[in-house]
Amino acid sequence: MKKKLFKFVLAIATAFTLISVLPAATATAHADTNNSSVSAIKKRGTIKVAVFGDLPPYGWVNKAGTRKGYDIALAKQIGKDLGVKVKYVQVNADSRVDALNSNKVDIVLANFTVTDERKQVIDFANPYMKVAIGVVSKKSNPITKESQLNGKKLIVNKGTTAETYFESKKNITVQKYDSKTQQFNALKNGRASALADDNSYLFAWVKNHKNYEVGIKTLGPSQYIAPGIKKGNTSLLNWTNKEVKKLTKDGFFETDYKNNLKQYFGSDIKASDIVLAKDYDFSK
Repeated sequence: MKKKLFKFVLAIATAFTLISVLPAATATAHADTNNSSVSAIKKRGTIKVAVFGDLPPYGWVNKAGTRKGYDIALAKQIGKDLGVKVKYVQVNADSRVDALNSNKVDIVLANFTVTDERKQVIDFANPYMKVAIGVVSKKSNPITKESQLNGKKLIVNKGTTAETYFESKKNITVQKYDSKTQQFNALKNGRASALADDNSYLFAWVKNHKNYEVGIKTLGPSQYIAPGIKKGNTSLLNWTNKEVKKLTKDGFFETDYKNNLKQYFGSDIKASDIVLAKDYDFSK
């Protein structure tokens, strides 16, 4: 009888032990399958970064086939500080979220504006640039205020904050394009009266296109550019938050501005218009 009782107690104790261990084992297994965690990235020796390929001065490929730009410099620094190589994955604006959620990339550094809508489906790390919507048009027929767009055609890039801002404007006919190249070609071909996009690179675009001007420099609230990371990837999110904060404090982005942006902007644009201050409060 005592022997049977001992076996029964032992069986119960074993069952409770298994129950208590299973959640931890499951959690560990889940962590091990996160191919975008910091440990997984370091183990394979590469980080997959989503970037633009046609958006100077932020991310583009020059005539020699070399990737250049403000976001590219950040990608290289992240790779260096992680001790891994960078594998670039070229994306369009409307494919950035999908690239993360389908595990094609670990992180997005493609002039990605933080919005409440996007925060529902991905996470954003600390910001590294500020921006607003701008509108560019011909100098011969400038658009200098939003009301002038009523009854006119306006070009936007799919998946951008400009698209979100203008798609609810019933008096404006919005033309949507898949890439930056397509949208600027459409403007030059006279398919619309104006084009709306992030003001930071519109400032750069008009410097090389003298017949155009950014007639509306700021629309809507000020916004921020930040690295995009898949929801639930707390390992890479926490690491990137610390990395951006450190680089900001060390003046990395001021140097990045001087090396990759300044030459593309007019004299009326300053580093402080784009770059966050060294003492920026990331807690707000």
